[in-house]
Amino acid sequence: MSNQKDSTGSIPLNIIKNKDDTSFYAGTLPKGCQHCIKGGKLVIFITGLCPQRCYYCPVSEEKFAKDRIFANEREITNQNEQESIKELIDEAKLMDATGAGITGGDPLAVLKRCTTYITVLKKTFGKDFHIHLYTPMKLVTKETLAALHKAGLDEIRFHPDLDNMDMWPRLKLATEFNWDIGLEIPCLPDKKEQTISLIDYAKDFVSFVNLNELEFSDTTVSHYKLSEHNYVPKNDTSYGVKGSAELGLELIKYSKQQGYDKNPGLTIYFCPSRLKDKTQMGNRMKRRANNVKLLGDIVTSEGTLVRGIIYLKELAPGFGYNKQIKEIAKDKIKCQKLLEQLQEAKEQIENLSKSQETTINQEIMIDERKLRIITSKDFVTKNAQKLKQIDLLPAIVEEYPSYDSLELEIEFL
Repeated sequence: MSNQKDSTGSIPLNIIKNKDDTSFYAGTLPKGCQHCIKGGKLVIFITGLCPQRCYYCPVSEEKFAKDRIFANEREITNQNEQESIKELIDEAKLMDATGAGITGGDPLAVLKRCTTYITVLKKTFGKDFHIHLYTPMKLVTKETLAALHKAGLDEIRFHPDLDNMDMWPRLKLATEFNWDIGLEIPCLPDKKEQTISLIDYAKDFVSFVNLNELEFSDTTVSHYKLSEHNYVPKNDTSYGVKGSAELGLELIKYSKQQGYDKNPGLTIYFCPSRLKDKTQMGNRMKRRANNVKLLGDIVTSEGTLVRGIIYLKELAPGFGYNKQIKEIAKDKIKCQKLLEQLQEAKEQIENLSKSQETTINQEIMIDERKLRIITSKDFVTKNAQKLKQIDLLPAIVEEYPSYDSLELEIEFL
């Protein structure tokens, strides 16, 4: 971190420089953000239910308005509370989480689930496990806030509607509790005056305002209307909206000019899209990679895994591959038959490795979720022809160490 003049004027700003992005803030970086930038936050998508319909909401059609739960990329069961908690804790441990961020939808739509998760996470990982929560204003009451505070929530982030000032006074309700209070909103290029009005109003109730760079989304939900507001991408390779980052810097400068960052101080922080997509996620992936890597895996500087993968011919990756795997998982009989085939293939591969007098056995594993065999890059490279002779498809794969093992690159040998 450094303190220097920004590119748009003479106002000195705090700057966080990373390989792929730069973020700016005036004041003190919120605790939740400090954990998040380091990749320490478990991301809990606690429900897709939400009473609001923001035209810029990026939540996908698979999640929006559906009561589904995700811990990072892992879908969590919502049929059995104890199983749900077990899966949640397991994902937190796999990434060495130092905290959690609860989002949605609107988490307050499932208040009891929120308080249960907060209580369990605090009990499991201790009082220093930092938890923050995002919520729009519609379901905010003194009672809901009291329940969250009692459960142990450390930080609450409100998402007010810029065009509906009637709900803004609810911010004051949060000041009755001992926790950190902030706003988190996107920088809407055509809403400069409304955003300034919100900052002016909220400065007496919150300690920080997080301004996110607005991004285009691939969602197809009916209320998503970014294109109707004449927004355009800032360049040919970015999802970021033109004018959003510029507005973020303007708003930080405005806050400093008004003296809002003076003690006790209001922090205004601009978070660019690449900080979330590259730095935050990359650091989170690195933490998880170190816990889930197998003996033959190579962990890259970006936190991805390079490994050898052996496929059955009928399950070769291609268009619609991940959808195909999900459909097979629903058919228990077909899934069992494929697992039996994989077991037979694994035994053949182990015999192959024994004949070479190698100690490769520890590196051969059946991936029951993606119906494939995982081994090392070296093994598939050295034995590509022999594997193809027994009707298997060897490949070198680079993928995220996430629960869904999302592939970035597949090189068939």
